[in-house]
Amino acid sequence: MKALLSLARGGPDSLVLSDIPVPEPRPGSVRVIVEACSINYPDALIIEDRYQVRPARPFAPGGEIAGVIDAVGEGVDGWAPGDRVIAVTAHGGLSEQMVVDAWRLHALPDACSFVDGSALLLTYATTLHALADRGRLVAGDSVLVLGAAGGVGLSGVEIGKVLGARVIAAVSSEDKAAIAREAGADDVVTYPSGPFDATALRALADLFKTAVGPDGADIILDPVGGDYAEPALRAIAWGGRYMVLGFPAGLPKIPLNLPLLKSCDICGVFYGAHALREPQKNRAAISRLLGWLEAGSIKPRISGLYSLAEAPDAIARLAARQAVGKLVVKVQSH
Repeated sequence: MKALLSLARGGPDSLVLSDIPVPEPRPGSVRVIVEACSINYPDALIIEDRYQVRPARPFAPGGEIAGVIDAVGEGVDGWAPGDRVIAVTAHGGLSEQMVVDAWRLHALPDACSFVDGSALLLTYATTLHALADRGRLVAGDSVLVLGAAGGVGLSGVEIGKVLGARVIAAVSSEDKAAIAREAGADDVVTYPSGPFDATALRALADLFKTAVGPDGADIILDPVGGDYAEPALRAIAWGGRYMVLGFPAGLPKIPLNLPLLKSCDICGVFYGAHALREPQKNRAAISRLLGWLEAGSIKPRISGLYSLAEAPDAIARLAARQAVGKLVVKVQSH
């Protein structure tokens, strides 16, 4: 079978499309024919040894898959060959078949495509955990979403609206502003590109404050970081909640007088650890997401489909912050 392997530390161009043996399922696991694998920021980090998980080489990146079970290992109950499934794995998804621990699996309804299923868990489940669990969102809250045309950002717009919030989408271009509006954003603010000097930081803070209104944002969803974090925090409401999800624009430095003055919370959102520590709560959340997906209340925006051989291009595009919504690799050639 084919797999896209990391043989040595490097960027997307270091990945090699290789022939490897078909794996056999271990006890407690199944073998999945991978139909689709979505691309996420950790895929760019893991091949450069910059992610918290460092698998032994050779390995295939790809941590979010949809496919069909074709073999079941010893001791596995509740799953059978032919079952349609989705799963989050640390790596391995950019291969035609892979072995997945049974506890990672979730059933994919027949009405949902493999492409949509592969694009659901890491973004939408992360966002639902951020807004509902960590952010304690209630209907009527205002939510400022940074990077609102990216995978996490668009899911934040959609889920915020499903949960009854007023959503203000922050994006870097007018084209992305149109996409955020299509996803349901109530208001959109377009911000300039950094880096910023002190004057520009103050101007950016004023831009965010104007967009959210005089009371500030009850929740700020930040999958961007960098120079955008402090200006956004200055636009938070009294008692607001700032959700820290990632740092593609760099690690921000936050003056701690700001959360004191606003009596606000800065909340880390580590979805992977949450899913491991609270599996029942995570399964309930994913069932909720699948119900919304079936009903059409949420719909992953797929801006690029790639073959397995083209997957390095998808990783490079995401790493360069050029993607809108999600990029998906259709692993099987049919």
